[in-house]
This record gives sequence, structure tokens and C-alpha cells, in this order.
Amino acid sequence: MTDGPEIAKLPIKNEFSKWYNELLWMAEIMDVRYPVKGLYVWYPFGFNLRSRVYSILRELLDVDHTEAMFPLLIPKNEFMKEAEHIKGFEDEVYWVTHGGREPLEIPLALRPTSETAIYPMYRLWVRSHADMPLRIYQIVNTFRYETKHTRPLIRLREITSFKEAHTVHPTWDAAAAQVEAGLKIYREFYQRLAIPVIVSKRPEWDKFPGADYTMAVDALMPEARTLQIGTAHHLATNFSKTFEITYEDAEGAQQYAHQTCYGISERCIAALISIHGDDRGLRLPPEVAPIQVVIIPIIFGESGDVVEACQRVEATLKARGVRVKIDSSDERPGAKYYRWELKGVPLRIEIGPRDLKKNSCVIVRRDTAEKRSVPLEVVSDTVLELFEEIHTNLFRIAKKRLDESIIDCDTLEEAREKASSNICRISWCGRKDCGLEMEEAVGAEILGIPDGRIGRGHGICPVCRENTEAKALISKTY
Repeated sequence: MTDGPEIAKLPIKNEFSKWYNELLWMAEIMDVRYPVKGLYVWYPFGFNLRSRVYSILRELLDVDHTEAMFPLLIPKNEFMKEAEHIKGFEDEVYWVTHGGREPLEIPLALRPTSETAIYPMYRLWVRSHADMPLRIYQIVNTFRYETKHTRPLIRLREITSFKEAHTVHPTWDAAAAQVEAGLKIYREFYQRLAIPVIVSKRPEWDKFPGADYTMAVDALMPEARTLQIGTAHHLATNFSKTFEITYEDAEGAQQYAHQTCYGISERCIAALISIHGDDRGLRLPPEVAPIQVVIIPIIFGESGDVVEACQRVEATLKARGVRVKIDSSDERPGAKYYRWELKGVPLRIEIGPRDLKKNSCVIVRRDTAEKRSVPLEVVSDTVLELFEEIHTNLFRIAKKRLDESIIDCDTLEEAREKASSNICRISWCGRKDCGLEMEEAVGAEILGIPDGRIGRGHGICPVCRENTEAKALISKTY
């Protein structure tokens, strides 16, 4: 293989920032050399990975959502309608002020998110209680003038793959149920990426601008920091009152609709790469790997029989729906191994003259480096079985690390000491003044009260010393 960047030595993963940036380039995920800060180019291999990840999301959403597309440009008068919303984004908006050489009468915002682009249309579409629930999503690019340190897929100025769903319901409770339904989709999505997640209710000061409340999905990254990789917001009637989204109820009265929105960006790809990758490169779950199996012919002298055997195995695997490639390049086997390990191909099949004499091949797992000799007649069944084992193993490793990273702390001093390498679980009364004081003292952010048993437990708030029934998670974040 001669195309793409020259293979160099990958930094070790303990040097995470360096490892991450080099891996994106070396594995041909993204090229960071585009001449605008915070904008990056997808290589074909990376775009293939992205497409497979988002096809899972589409599959899950298409059960009861429909996909649409709304404009990129938002008139300033529409964008400025929701005061709390614009206040949350006013420092991040790119404005289009000219069409050619002529100044525009009304400046146009490049969408940082699409509430103010979509809801003027919802005002026209929603007329009756029979029009609900309305569940629409789009996958689009969004733009935010990010002033912090940019990082590919994590913090950037063009989000190229932003999935945002926007739903409309007759009641607050129906919208709350949709928030939970959205979170259920996200849990299944990340399960299929072998990524364990934490779901928590964000504190009041960290909720989406204009929302009643925000639920967030976080993953643990290699630097012991959490990365927000999904959000779901209950908007109540806050936006429907601004954009006059009303419906006629069963009794003929006009009511304001209740709304939700929930989104995932290509941070899901960042988590996929970072959580599963190792010192040798990517480790991809088979479902999303652009190439699931690479076949390496081991050739000494005459190669005809070996090449034919490789082609037969390739045809057999393709017939079972496996994405497979024969590496017939002139590189030495060791160089081929290195290249495909770097790209995270889940399985490697080696076939040489000695294997043919036994009518077998050698299968090597990317996740464990385990090798096994397999008869050629059962190779496709073995490959499919190993795909399931690889996915289970990747999730198990990541889940074990996440579980072991959540530790209980009783005092702010203890949390400050441990937050640099852990997610701290600590009692919190829920009040804003106590929460902000906790964040300041620990030097980390409150993720919120997590779902499930880890969010429950008796304790004493370390600030006001009141008895509490809830536990918050506090963590270093991106």
C-alpha cells in the first residue's frame, strides 16, 4: 500500500494528546492541515468509519423519527427571539453580513444549533393535537466560534456531523417521556460502539440555554477526564411561546406545545478512537470497522496456490457480508501487520504454504493479539463468532475502567486530591451556591446527579453540612 501518509512510529497512549493527534493522521481518520483553525478534513477511511457509526444512529432513530434537512443560515431576527438561548451562544456565532459586495438587510447566522431555524417551521406544521408527537431529526454541520484550544472531533469550529432531533408533544409529561426515549436510544447506540456511558442530570447552571432541564451522556477518556458525548433537553413551552407553536386540543382550545431536542456530534468518534485505541493504534468494534478482515498472503517463491486460497477465503467471507481486503502489496508481512493494526482492523488472516498443507489459516485478533489456527472450511463461522467476542471484550475492558474510576469522596479536600485521576462521587444538596463552591474547591465540574444507583445514597453536603439523599459526580472535563 503506497497511498496515504508515510507510516511512522505512533507515540504511546500515555502521552494522550500526542498519541491522539498523530493517530488521526497516521490511521487516515482526519487531516488537520486545513488552512482554517478548528476545521478538519475527513480522509476516505475516516469518513467510511463516520458513515458506519452514523448509520447505527439512523437505524435507531428511524424506528419512530423521520429525517429532514433545514437551512444552514438563520435570519438574525429569528435567531435573537429566544433571549436565554442567544445569550448561551452569542459569543460563538459566525455572522454572514454580505451577499457578494452588498451588505445584507438582515444578517444571517451560521447555525450553532438549529432550534431557531426549525421552530419557525414547526409553527406552521403543528396545528392540532393530531399532529403530535412530531419527531424529526437531521444530521448536519454546525459552526461555533470556539475560542478555547481546539482539538479534532472534540472541540472544533465546524461540527461536521451533528445529529439533532427536535420533537413536539401536547404535554410536559409526554415531552419528559421523549427525553427518556432519546436517552434509551443513546444508551443502545453507545452499547453498539462498545462504549460504557454515564447519564446524569446537569446542574441548573450547566443546562442547555432555554431548557427546563438537561440530561447528558458522558464517557471516560484516557486522561481521566470525562467527555460529554450526547445531551437531551426538555424545553417545556419555552421555545413554543417564543415561536408561537400552538395546537388545538381535543376541546378546541389553543395550547402551547411542549418540546424536546437531543443531539450527538462526532465526539462519539473521538470517544470510539480514544477509549478503545492502544499503543499500536485503533481498535475498532467490528460493526463499524471500514475493513473487518484483512488477508495477508505469506509468499515464499511460487505464490499461485497461496493467492488462490486467499481469494477463496475472501469470496467466502464476502458471501457472509464481511468487509474483507487482501493485501497483495509488495510490502513485507511485518509492515502489513503494522499498517492494518494501526487502522484497527479487527481480524487478520494469514495464509502461507505451511497453512495450505494443513488446509488451514492463522487468524489474529486485533484486540488481544491472540492467534489461532483455523481449518479453511470453518473460517467464515469462526470470523463471525470472533466479531461478537471482540465487541464484548472491548466493552468489558472499557466498563471495568469506568467502574474502577468512580470513587467515593467525603470531603472537598479528598475530591480535590483524587479528581485528577478519577471521577469523584460526593454528596450534594443540589443547591447552586453549594455546587459552585464545590467546583471551585475541587477544580473540576459537577456532571450532575447520575441515573441509577450511583446517584443515590445518604450523606452530608460538604459545603452546607445538610443531610442529602443524592450523590453527584464531579470530574475534570474537556
